Amino acid sequence: MSVRSESVARNPASKPDTTEQNPAVADDAAPYPGAGYAWYVVGVLMLAYTISFIDRQILNLLVGPIKRDLGISDTEMSLLAGLAFALFYTFLGLPIGRMVDKRSRRTIIAVGIVVWSLFTAACGLATKFWHLFLARVGVGVGEAALSPAAYSLVADYFPPNRMGTAMGVYNMGIFVGSGLAYIFGGLVIGMVSGTEHMVLPVVGEVFAWQVVFFVVGLPGILVALLMFTVREPIRRGLKAVRQADGTMKAEDVPIGEVIRYIGANASAVLCHNIGFALLALVGYGVATWLPSFFIRVHGWTPAEIGFAFGIVQLTAGVIGVIGGGWLGDVLKARGHADGRLRVGMMAAVLGVPFAVGMPMVEDGNLALALSIGSTLFFTMCFGAAPAAIAEIMPNQMRGQASAVYLFIVNLIGLGLGPTAVALATDFIFMDENMVGYSLALIGGIALPISALVLWLGCGPYRRSLDKVKAYTA
Repeated sequence: MSVRSESVARNPASKPDTTEQNPAVADDAAPYPGAGYAWYVVGVLMLAYTISFIDRQILNLLVGPIKRDLGISDTEMSLLAGLAFALFYTFLGLPIGRMVDKRSRRTIIAVGIVVWSLFTAACGLATKFWHLFLARVGVGVGEAALSPAAYSLVADYFPPNRMGTAMGVYNMGIFVGSGLAYIFGGLVIGMVSGTEHMVLPVVGEVFAWQVVFFVVGLPGILVALLMFTVREPIRRGLKAVRQADGTMKAEDVPIGEVIRYIGANASAVLCHNIGFALLALVGYGVATWLPSFFIRVHGWTPAEIGFAFGIVQLTAGVIGVIGGGWLGDVLKARGHADGRLRVGMMAAVLGVPFAVGMPMVEDGNLALALSIGSTLFFTMCFGAAPAAIAEIMPNQMRGQASAVYLFIVNLIGLGLGPTAVALATDFIFMDENMVGYSLALIGGIALPISALVLWLGCGPYRRSLDKVKAYTA
């Protein structure tokens, strides 16, 4: 059982050492931070995530003008939307995850926000494919700092029976950001339509679509400053060692032990990560190519589909992510230790008819209605999945385990999802107007496999819950 340090024993509510070089161990029964402030922290983190997804997703509405002005194909466009961002986002998440377990999480997030905001603005300076590719890599580098640190913070601010809901609210930023990106992007495109070039102070003459990146990128720096209103909570569930003076201090867990622990729980971790990654693959594929599907097949303008799909993201997406996190908490409270994985299974199974049917219908309004169902179910996993991985890992390993989860989910989901749809369009159907069939094909294959993998992971996941209790005892 964890033991308080002398200072914490005298005052359980005392502020922790924010340098976190070797934080004092708190009794896990000590009170959590006040609910009001904890939800404020989640709100700040959600705002940061919202900004990150505006910067990340705005590219999806600019496919047409970017392809035209830079002379690139659907496959190259998918590399900009997926692989260019995901490559460094996923790989850099691993060392950042280790920093999260040892350093100030709020500082890591603040630095990341500044980096991705500046590189988003740098996308507006691109005049060649590789210019834009490198700028998107920079966006990924900055955003790699956010979620591992945010997941770790939320897990220390909320007790386990409310962690899923809190994770859902944080991940709501994905769909608020995506929705605003589609709506705002559509409005801007509508305003600059018919204008090939614009002249800006300092920068000079640019393509009209480049202005969008300046407008959405630079305000993020203000959010970085807001992060310094967030206090570091006491870390809970730490493996501790007794010092010479009799006090307990958090053990500095070497990377080898982290690897061995994750390896001992490999079945649970891999089934969790791959199962949710396949859900993400379909979700990111749809998010990237659905606007182009409506523009090419149903004749909608970018402004029309931007507003319509933005509303879908802001409603069905938000309901899905919060509802999925809440449902995982409910199932766990009712005795289903693997309840958060069950949420993913449910989302995958129920999402199949919407994923396959939405691109097949001839009426654009009906297709949009079906996209509401697909968005609702695809988003349910985003509250349940991070809470599930935090639940089976000791505190000193949560940042690293979250980074591994994000590595797999984003490499498969974000890195391959948009590209899988584009490859099917370019090389199987060989017609850009068949992008809807590509969406149906990818969804029809990936979602049933996702449900199966998550089902296979339920038993190992329950055993991992017992292992984490034994590790920190």
